Amino acid sequence: MNRELRYIYLKLRFSLLVAGIMTVTMVLQEYYHLPLAYYGIYPRHTEGLWGILFAPFLHSSWGHFFSNFFPIIALLFLMETFYNRVSLLATLGISFLTGVLVWLFARHSFHIGASGVVYGLISFLFWSGIFRGNRRSIILSLVVLTAYSSYFDGMQPREGISWESHLYGALAGVFFAFALKNIKEEGEEVDKDDYQQEKTPFLSPDTFVYTRAQRAAIIAEEMRRQEELRRAAEEGFDTL
Repeated sequence: MNRELRYIYLKLRFSLLVAGIMTVTMVLQEYYHLPLAYYGIYPRHTEGLWGILFAPFLHSSWGHFFSNFFPIIALLFLMETFYNRVSLLATLGISFLTGVLVWLFARHSFHIGASGVVYGLISFLFWSGIFRGNRRSIILSLVVLTAYSSYFDGMQPREGISWESHLYGALAGVFFAFALKNIKEEGEEVDKDDYQQEKTPFLSPDTFVYTRAQRAAIIAEEMRRQEELRRAAEEGFDTL
């Protein structure tokens, strides 16, 4: 395996693992008629707490499944590529916090699907560009905004869709983007130095410290000193 393919494989491992678990649960549900949807999040009921862990891997139909399957692979790949040091923590944190918020505040219904995590990852990638402020993060933020701008429509209340998962996932993404913003990724330190170039002040720092007469005296003294140095150099004498 050449270097480039190995790099892509390493960055895809986690996303393929998650996608694989999603696929297995969907196959078990559809072909073996297992009622796995009942392991989703059911707000404010103790039996619905299991859904905080299991809901992202469960889907109501193949259409629902594929609407999350490809985005989850792409977004986790971006996380592993650009935010490798915080990728796992951010992803698990977003998934858990989204589930907790849905259990606490959502409607009484079984909430299933990985869309909450998808929205959380989109939000994390976008807001990380805002909070980190380096060139690479800002460019990635703009790319994500362009590619997934239509997703923000999914946070509006509507029947038959767990818009609460979308909304709380987005909020969880903002939270972890801010909480982890100071953990610098490889290469971000270099970007930061690009913006810290030495600047020459337009005015001397002591411009407003001295009066006009004091400044004139300082200039005259400096000119006298320079003249003494010039004469000493011409005469061949050392001076202090």
